Amino acid sequence: MALLLRTFARQGVCLSRQHYGVFYRHAAPMGTTAKEEMNKFWAKNNKLNRPMSPHLTIYNWSVPMVMSITFRGTGVGLSGAISVFALAALVLPGSYPHYLDLIHSLSVGPYLIGLAKFGLAFPVSFHTLNGIRHLWWDLGKGFRIPEVYRSGYTVIGLSIITSLAVAFLL
Repeated sequence: MALLLRTFARQGVCLSRQHYGVFYRHAAPMGTTAKEEMNKFWAKNNKLNRPMSPHLTIYNWSVPMVMSITFRGTGVGLSGAISVFALAALVLPGSYPHYLDLIHSLSVGPYLIGLAKFGLAFPVSFHTLNGIRHLWWDLGKGFRIPEVYRSGYTVIGLSIITSLAVAFLL
């Protein structure tokens, strides 16, 4: 706003109309530009030997940190996968049995099919169980550090067990 007022004032617009002069009279002139401020900031940081910014390598990884990142990743991945599957179902010719027969004709081994089933089941089970954990937190329970770690390990273990059960029983 100050830059706009200063520009108009230099062009004489504010002086031609009285009501613009009221705004300009209260505007403070800018002492430095953004470029000068940025240069001062970096010069100060270089003089004090400050790092440019924190990086992932300086943090000690913890279970809650990994669980949070994985929870967000599975959410984005599941959302994207469902969107792609729905779009493919609308656009591709043929029906579901046709594509199921196509997958069966690939003649992949049972281990690869089991691995693919696990790969599909784990994000769903992890995101569901960690979502239940978050709902528990929404109730105000389980915020002490030992409880956070215990619930994290419980979610990981139950996710693996559930995914294995789904992959090998279905």
